[in-house]
Amino acid sequence: MTTHRPSAGQLDARSPLVLDTHDLGRRAGALREVHASVPAPEGIGNAVIGIPTGSPIGLDLRLESVSEGVLVSGLATVRLEGECSRCLTRLEDELDVDLQELFVYEDQSVTDDDEDLAQMQGELLDLEPTLRDAVVLDLPFTPLCREDCAGLCPDCGVNLNDEPDHTHGLSTDARWGALSDWAGAVDTAAVEEETKPGNGSEEHEEH
Repeated sequence: MTTHRPSAGQLDARSPLVLDTHDLGRRAGALREVHASVPAPEGIGNAVIGIPTGSPIGLDLRLESVSEGVLVSGLATVRLEGECSRCLTRLEDELDVDLQELFVYEDQSVTDDDEDLAQMQGELLDLEPTLRDAVVLDLPFTPLCREDCAGLCPDCGVNLNDEPDHTHGLSTDARWGALSDWAGAVDTAAVEEETKPGNGSEEHEEH
């Protein structure tokens, strides 16, 4: 069984991540390179690190016309901002993301097994979903400012990278406070009992 995949919303040719393939003309083997810098769309990333909205994304792409559609491959260079998952220090980094996606022609019949293929709208293709998926897969789930980040002191929150000799005196868990008081009272009572006259603590004289 073959199906025609429905198109998503109408693509805007003016969108920075929408590419026009008119010059390829459906000629199998036709090539075009794209070298551009485009602003990042909103919301690419996870809870701790991602691409700042509007920051430049460098695209170095190769568009190749094949029988089914247009194969896009290449590299996207993105700027990342976030925070260290241990010490919460602000992070800035750069990431190179490999992109590869086959965009099938809008009138191309595909099987049910190919239903996840990206689809063109006329001569336009939308690179944004491909970029989002590739970036999210490459992002660290626990970004670190450095591999040996010492994190924060669990008692006061001081950054242990800045104060490696930072320590606290031994403290007693509040939950054991009552037990400690009881133990001290028992020890005091035992000493008082031992020092009472006639309790056998005095030395007996030899007869």
